[in-house]
Amino acid sequence: MGTYLLKRLIGAVVVMWAIITITFMLMHAIPGGPFTEEKKLPPQIKATIEATYHLNDPVWVQYTDYMKHVVQFDLGPSYKYLGRSVNDIIGESFPVSAQLGLGALVFAVIGGVAAGIGSALKPNTWLDYIITFGSTLGISVPTFIIGALLVYWLGFVWPIFPVALWKGPAYMVLPILTLGAQPMAFIARLTRSTMLDVMQQEYIKTARAKGLSNWDVIMKHALGNAILPVLTYLGPLAAALLTGSFIVETIFAIPGLGKYFVTSIYNRDYTVILGVTIFYSALVVGFNLLVDLLYPFVDPRVTMEEEDAS
Repeated sequence: MGTYLLKRLIGAVVVMWAIITITFMLMHAIPGGPFTEEKKLPPQIKATIEATYHLNDPVWVQYTDYMKHVVQFDLGPSYKYLGRSVNDIIGESFPVSAQLGLGALVFAVIGGVAAGIGSALKPNTWLDYIITFGSTLGISVPTFIIGALLVYWLGFVWPIFPVALWKGPAYMVLPILTLGAQPMAFIARLTRSTMLDVMQQEYIKTARAKGLSNWDVIMKHALGNAILPVLTYLGPLAAALLTGSFIVETIFAIPGLGKYFVTSIYNRDYTVILGVTIFYSALVVGFNLLVDLLYPFVDPRVTMEEEDAS
């Protein structure tokens, strides 16, 4: 277990270093800088500002200084939000995105797994056809279309939920449904496919022959194996949902992390771009590591050594 964790942690550090380095170099390869578009800024003032932020230093010096600060968990100041650091921006906006993402993740997992199991247990029936059609539609329709339809029907035609801002539980419903719709549809398809395969295995037939109830067969024997591909998908999905969606946050005017990430790109706010990228990458690496650690608990036949060998 210790060796496995050590290898994974070393791999995570190497991945994070590569992401930071590549993103840093790409940002500085783009012509211009964070103050290039300030056309009315006198050259002397612009030069002073760049000297203050060390933007006139050689790239390798900037990279070395930045890496020193990253090791200390200091992501630097924002160039566009004066007086604010990237840590402050992430600390302020991430809790909002996390609430939205966590709600969408729970909705997607519970709804997707339940729909997939129901579809697999009743193949080629009206229930299977409805779930299959709904999941295909959910995967195919873009998120902004889903959000617009929900706003129209549940916000205006039947004014059940508020359609903007982030002020309480009622305001969370439509954004969570919008953000979780596509992942739920994918999980439903994935669960149905793996569940159909598992239900044909010999050990399932043996369990039924022993007189176990359908519930016991599903929960104690089938679900553990069928859920493994879903767990693999949950690693990057959890990170993506928890860091927020710019589309959903824009539609519902939610002050989350996605808004800062996209605006920092056209503002050329290097430190915000790098900081959010590092934060997002750390979440992806962390959740993937967590998923790997959960495998043996879901299916005891999967050992750390087997996963490491694969």
